Amino acid sequence: MKMLIRYLAAMLLAATASTAYALTSLDAHQLEQAAELGHLPARDALEAAARQGDPEGQLAYGIYLLNRHDYAPAAHWIRKSAEQGLPLAQEMLGVMYHVGAGVPKDLARAEKWFTLSAAQGNANAQFNLVQFYAQGAGVPQDYAQAAAWCRKAAAEGDASAQFYLGMLYSRGTGVPQDDTAAASWFAKSAAQGNALAQYNLGVLYGDGQGVPQDFARAAGWYRQAAEQGLADAQLRLALLYDEGKGVGQDYAQAAKWYRAAAEQGLAVAQVSLGVFYAYGVGLTADPLRAYKWLTLGKAAAPPNSDTYGLAARTMSQVAASMTAAQIATAQVEASAWSAARSKNRK
Repeated sequence: MKMLIRYLAAMLLAATASTAYALTSLDAHQLEQAAELGHLPARDALEAAARQGDPEGQLAYGIYLLNRHDYAPAAHWIRKSAEQGLPLAQEMLGVMYHVGAGVPKDLARAEKWFTLSAAQGNANAQFNLVQFYAQGAGVPQDYAQAAAWCRKAAAEGDASAQFYLGMLYSRGTGVPQDDTAAASWFAKSAAQGNALAQYNLGVLYGDGQGVPQDFARAAGWYRQAAEQGLADAQLRLALLYDEGKGVGQDYAQAAKWYRAAAEQGLAVAQVSLGVFYAYGVGLTADPLRAYKWLTLGKAAAPPNSDTYGLAARTMSQVAASMTAAQIATAQVEASAWSAARSKNRK
């Protein structure tokens, strides 16, 4: 690698405008990485390539400057590269206009550069256009256009686009409502590890929408999403273990996943965990912990919901076996949990 960097640097620094050494994308990336590590000849070589008009050099030098937070010079060189048609440079310039880094924030110009990049098959730019058209940012809101760009990005294998296209089919937004198509796109995205796609595919299998109802498959997809920390998937998996659907009934596993979702603030999971502690289901009975989780779940649940009612009834039953000091301790622990969660979310 060092030999290659020295060779590229020497070639570029020795070149003249009329005998410019053309960089490949890999060459430029390696020089940029070396420059990031403080290799001055590599930095000088990148600048030389950029000034000689090499589009890969201009992009790489722009990225180098961008990583140093020199936004305006970075935008200058990335624009030079974009104007020569490099799709990644066009995408990056679009992002810079989108957020106002090194250039004034301008959603219309961001859309222009995203479109130029997307037309060359850049899936990231295509998905950025999906969000622009869906939100009406820089362009009139147009879900049909959002779906069209989403399909292109999904076909390129972009997992986020595949998930989003599945959601569009699920809701019938910009495309005809079609649960079978939704399931197909969720499956493609889920196979790439997208937790939201895994969860939504689990929901379709659980409900039998677009696919045959299959609680075992639902549990499998919920588990993959749950293990990535998705709270809704953790709750759904807990419910399957609680009810013995698609998996063997296992209250200890149900308690494990209720706890995981409860720690993320889901009211249903908090109340369910409180009930488990109240009656010793899947774990050792503990009135104080039961009261704590029931307090939290009741506070988070809508007042007229079944979850709120279950929390209130169970709290009354648990309180009958507790001292006033124990109840006060449980309330303090619930308040401390809420305060810590609020602090961590800031």
